[in-house]
Amino acid sequence: MEVEVSIITINYNGLDDTCKLIDSLPLDDKSLEVIVVDNASQADEATIIAQRYPQVKVIRSKQNLGFAGGNNLGIQAAHGRYLYFINNDTILGSEKGKVSREKSTSAFQPLIDRLEHSDKTGAVCPKIRFAWGNNPIQFAGYTPLSTVTMRNRAIGFGETDNGQYDTPHPTPYAHGAAMMVKREAIERAGMMPECYFLYYEELDWSMMIRRAGYDIWYEPAAVIYHKESQSTGQNSPLRTYYITRNRLLFVRRNNHSLTKYLSYLYLISIVSLRDVLKYSVQQRLDLARATLKGVMHFLSKTA
Repeated sequence: MEVEVSIITINYNGLDDTCKLIDSLPLDDKSLEVIVVDNASQADEATIIAQRYPQVKVIRSKQNLGFAGGNNLGIQAAHGRYLYFINNDTILGSEKGKVSREKSTSAFQPLIDRLEHSDKTGAVCPKIRFAWGNNPIQFAGYTPLSTVTMRNRAIGFGETDNGQYDTPHPTPYAHGAAMMVKREAIERAGMMPECYFLYYEELDWSMMIRRAGYDIWYEPAAVIYHKESQSTGQNSPLRTYYITRNRLLFVRRNNHSLTKYLSYLYLISIVSLRDVLKYSVQQRLDLARATLKGVMHFLSKTA
């Protein structure tokens, strides 16, 4: 049987989460293939996964290639018409808003239907809810980024899901935790940009997909639950460094003329300076140093 959907997930020191995700998937469905890219985990977790799940295609990278690099390895190995990129710290859900206990491809069908609805639709994201508490909404689409401040918001973020975002609609960007993309859109737009390593690559890739002539949609009939930042932490120096550096890199790659330099001015002289002062007052000098490091590394590569 021809592979219809290739599920691609990245494992980095996250064996338990990755196994819980795999356990929820219909591995015996021949129209589905599951690809796990191990991004040079400290232990040989790739071998454990391969032994535990012989139906899963496991790729072990000798070095940590980052989010984009790891997913690009998965793309090269995938055979599906649709490629579904999901974080390993996610749990599949159903359209009824419950964590899925049935191993069925029906969890993917609303996304496939949305992609097949129009030749112009290149990518689609499910509704994403947090996997804690009463499962508040994390993502029901994005608002556009401001060309100067680089600010936007995830629609519905933190809200209780009362069905208020159950209407499909276009979104300017896909969410990196869960996005299904047509193979032909990848062939036309190119693979994920690897210059970011971590954070912002899905936003940049969304821009590439849109410039290739495709739309991106939010489809609430599919639901996924996200544990969120199990590998990097919400206030880690690693996250702070890449967020600081990569939003500047995103500006360089996607803004033009006056707005690019206005954005540089705002992000460096206002946002980064504010963050350094805030972290210093909080006695988080590691985060202050990470912010400065992010700015300096960006400037050194730009000069």
